[in-house]
Amino acid sequence: MGTNLRLADLLAGLSLAADLGYGLAPGHAMRSCLVGVALARKIGLSEHETGETFYTSLLSHVGCAAFSHEMSAAFGDELRANQAGARTNFADPKDIFWSLIPESTRGMPLLARARTAAFILTRGRALGRHYDSAVCEIARETARRIDLADGVQSALFQVKEAWNGSGFPQRLEGDEIRVPARVARVASEATLFYDIGGVELAVQAVSRRSGSLLDPAIVADFVANADALLRDADAGDPRAGVLTAEPEPVVKKPAGDLPLVAAAFGDLVDLKTPFTHGHSKEVARLAKGAAERLGFDAEATQRLHVAALLHDLGKVGISDLLWERPGPLTGPEWEQIRLHAYHTERILATSRTLEPLARIAGMHHERLDGSGYHRGCRTPEISISARVLAAADVYQAMTQQRPHRDALDPEHAAEELRAAADRRRLDHEAVAAVLEAAGQRVHRRRAAGPAGLTDREVEVLRLVARACSNREIAEQLHISPRTAEHHVQNTYAKIGVTSRSAAALFALEHDLLPALES
Repeated sequence: MGTNLRLADLLAGLSLAADLGYGLAPGHAMRSCLVGVALARKIGLSEHETGETFYTSLLSHVGCAAFSHEMSAAFGDELRANQAGARTNFADPKDIFWSLIPESTRGMPLLARARTAAFILTRGRALGRHYDSAVCEIARETARRIDLADGVQSALFQVKEAWNGSGFPQRLEGDEIRVPARVARVASEATLFYDIGGVELAVQAVSRRSGSLLDPAIVADFVANADALLRDADAGDPRAGVLTAEPEPVVKKPAGDLPLVAAAFGDLVDLKTPFTHGHSKEVARLAKGAAERLGFDAEATQRLHVAALLHDLGKVGISDLLWERPGPLTGPEWEQIRLHAYHTERILATSRTLEPLARIAGMHHERLDGSGYHRGCRTPEISISARVLAAADVYQAMTQQRPHRDALDPEHAAEELRAAADRRRLDHEAVAAVLEAAGQRVHRRRAAGPAGLTDREVEVLRLVARACSNREIAEQLHISPRTAEHHVQNTYAKIGVTSRSAAALFALEHDLLPALES
């Protein structure tokens, strides 16, 4: 993955998860960042403060998943409630009736709408206070964990404060709020309303909030340049724009820090529901341990480890109304759940650094028999890394409580995992390695292949049949050349051959080669 990673590339890609979890248009954070940086330069901020504005804009909604459970309990679909709240001018009581109540109750039965409206009027302000405080605290802590500057951490903690002192979490007023936080909030509000109705609506929205929620001087500078600021931010690929706009000095991290950044975002995702806390981190621990037991090289092991930390990113785009459902889901609801793996893959694919991990992470629900999602892949299409991740995810999930079932004890979960491998849904070798990593006593089961070949040896045989060298086999299976040579020797010994041609013939005779697509 190289010796140094550009942090802006990582965060620009990962900001799509915050957009998804807040119910915003994809790319909102990146375009807000472009507006914020351009506005910061218009008003003459130093490069240092412009840099703080850059990262504050990218991460201002990163804590949105932290309050999903509470929002869903109050409103049902918390994503719709987030959208409604983002469009509401809370400094204007009339907007509660014009925007918040109609938008957050849209589509509800009449009685449910009445109950939700009553809740908003009686308890909505307190809920909003808790929401803003939680989002700001989580954003600040995320910035700390990925080692962003103290100024960015402070600005993120203040990004929900209001110019007139009515905001939270500290009820700061006027110039008590750091300038990067004020600029980032104007940029975010303007970008939101530009997406809804263009430049004119963006100007109207920020102007109505001027002097109450927003700094009037910054609003005036924005309004004077609104057309150019918004249209420039909307032109071309926002990720490329973010990398171009990043203030100097460009922030880079050692490649070895990638798991630290990934762990911070994996923990954010797991905050979405109370019963998934620690899920991503534990899946990553199991996957890494399994990779080491299977002889993966260092780079492949880290790639799998990071993919495991981020495998559930797409979950933030699915309402807690479904994740916390205690009963069965309908067909359309299941289709929404299945989308989370797709969202994960697409989020990771937007980052140059994370793109190599995207397919592995996006395949964590694929199954060898084709019964998984989101692609419905079968054995030959699923890499060994994806198989390990799938086994680690299943095992860890079974040992955690869920709304529709109790947690299984480790021994029972291990039995279920082995049973899934026996049914050819999960890979036997991957299951054995994951169970070893989990501290389970295992007897490595030889797959029911001809000549006692294991799943891994069948993979090796297929690659040998394609005339792959030991080095090429090692690259395909993410193992060292020495381990690949050992597997080839074992495979030859089991099937009683000494040449590639004879090995290929054995594979043909026993239908071990993947069928060609017509």
